[in-house]
Amino acid sequence: MSDTVIELQNVWKIFGDRANEAMQAVESRGLSKPEVLDEFGCVVGIADCSFTVERGEIFCVMGLSGSGKSTMVRHLNRLIEPTAGKITVLGKDVLSLSASALREMRAGHIGMVFQHMALLPHRTVRDNVGFPLQVRGEPKSRRWEVSQRCLNMVNLDGYEDRFPRELSGGMQQRVGLARALASDPEVLLMDEPFSALDPLIRRQLQDQFMALSEELNKTTVFITHDLDEAIRIGNRIAIMKDGRIVQIGTPEDIVTNPADDYVRDFVDGISKLKLVFAHTIMEEINQYTLTSGEDLSRSPRAHHGTNLDQLIDISTSTDQPIVIQNDEGADVGVINKTTLLKGIQGGKA
Repeated sequence: MSDTVIELQNVWKIFGDRANEAMQAVESRGLSKPEVLDEFGCVVGIADCSFTVERGEIFCVMGLSGSGKSTMVRHLNRLIEPTAGKITVLGKDVLSLSASALREMRAGHIGMVFQHMALLPHRTVRDNVGFPLQVRGEPKSRRWEVSQRCLNMVNLDGYEDRFPRELSGGMQQRVGLARALASDPEVLLMDEPFSALDPLIRRQLQDQFMALSEELNKTTVFITHDLDEAIRIGNRIAIMKDGRIVQIGTPEDIVTNPADDYVRDFVDGISKLKLVFAHTIMEEINQYTLTSGEDLSRSPRAHHGTNLDQLIDISTSTDQPIVIQNDEGADVGVINKTTLLKGIQGGKA
């Protein structure tokens, strides 16, 4: 059974003094974003956005600058108040929380990592990491114990007594991640945390974050403007444009079935070799044998989760079609060279 940790239902954010009037006009007259700006002088930040995030999932929200992705993530811990809609986190209606209950949720259940970490320059690395625990009133011994454990997680042991100015950009981001983990939150909100880093350091931190996320089973909403990053780390991706979500899907869904020309332009240069899998392009085995009459007893077998890159390797070593098997080892599909080429091109057999 699925375990939904975050749910947004029809959330709107309209910025401006006449936001409520503009919202009523949107609902009654269906005004567009430019029309709202022209008539009311208000800016639509996010428009009618809905999604769910399951426990342990890395849910990426991506889009260009101004698409609404950072505005979106700040609604989850109510740093921004919505104009309309419903937000549920960890089974609680976030919009109905009192000020004290909201502070408790932010301090104990939701961690946030920003692109610019705003580390406290006069505090050591250890004290920066332990700061959320200090806010909660934890004793110094407990803060230091937790800080040390979190710094070990991000490979910064030995830097406890350094100051932020003595660290590289990548190391400062690790301190920020350790700080977010220190309060052991169930939910992580990450707003373009690696975008300012060099490509190699960025990739290393992506690897480290994915490993930590799996080990700690954190539920994460990860904001990025980089589709390569979203595809690499996300279980699912939401693509935004002009404040609206235009498509939600797995990386394979996004790449093989773009919802519109906007998404198609994004994925046009993305290699499909590691993103498209056998179950997507295979032909059902009974249909294949009925039309081809081939004997598949000598054909190599591959799991339905085998990607295109691996299928190509298999195909180059045989003239036989590849038989695809399900999780139980039963033959369920067939991929021949024609099917494989269509998959590489992006079309389905």
